[in-house]
Amino acid sequence: MTSSQDKSGGVAQIVAPSISGTSADYVPPADLLKSVTEASQKKVALSPGKMLVRGFLSGAFLAFATAFAFKVSAGLPENVAALVSSLVFPVGFAMIVILSLELATGSFGVLPVGLAQRKITLSGMLRNWGWVYVANFIGSLVCGFLIVIALTEAFTHGPSALGDKIIAVSESKTLLYEQAGALGWLTAVVKGILCNWMVAFGTILGLSSTSSIGKIASIWLPISTFFALGLEHSIVNMFLIPSAMMMGADISTTQWLVWNQIPVTLGNLIGGAFFTGLFFYWSSKE
Repeated sequence: MTSSQDKSGGVAQIVAPSISGTSADYVPPADLLKSVTEASQKKVALSPGKMLVRGFLSGAFLAFATAFAFKVSAGLPENVAALVSSLVFPVGFAMIVILSLELATGSFGVLPVGLAQRKITLSGMLRNWGWVYVANFIGSLVCGFLIVIALTEAFTHGPSALGDKIIAVSESKTLLYEQAGALGWLTAVVKGILCNWMVAFGTILGLSSTSSIGKIASIWLPISTFFALGLEHSIVNMFLIPSAMMMGADISTTQWLVWNQIPVTLGNLIGGAFFTGLFFYWSSKE
């Protein structure tokens, strides 16, 4: 506590120091709904150039985070590896939220809130989703290519232990679904729904605090949950599977698109738009 004195020497007032991250930084659901709505309006108003740059960075940051998570969990027992990797992976998402970048899976949850209130148009929402999805792919691919160069010493050696793990995980995310046929495709969709139910809520929870620490703590909860459960995130897979293919994984472009990227993106869209965006709107509106 600090005090100040008036000219007669008496205590004029007592001022308590502000503490970042306390309840003063908390945004209650009614106000959070307004913040999410405003965020949807800002997103659809972005120029293509802004969406491309912000989306590119988001794709790259998730690529870094995925490689980081795999690196620190290598060689650990399965359950321990899931816990460790889930604790570090959210660093990428935290950077995206703090810098107000563009991630398609987050927009899948945020923009339907604005659409439901007629604050944005359907065409504006689809425009944002399209540009950002493409930008996320470019960022994921470029960062993945550079990481592969680093892991293989410019393709002069075989993949390192980290590269081997990327390949093994990528093959399980495509070939196993293909072997299961229609049920495998359905599994990829459902894992995509469950994943973005958490990820899109991470984007919304990032607006539930006005402090950086509060934002990071809020988004860590759902993001670590999805990663620990081994669910399917379309933007993460944009880095993971093409990188594995560059290092010799037994995956064709068709197998990647048909048995992972398309069903997972569909699942992410359903999980974000309905289970996150619209459910949050219906539960929060007065």
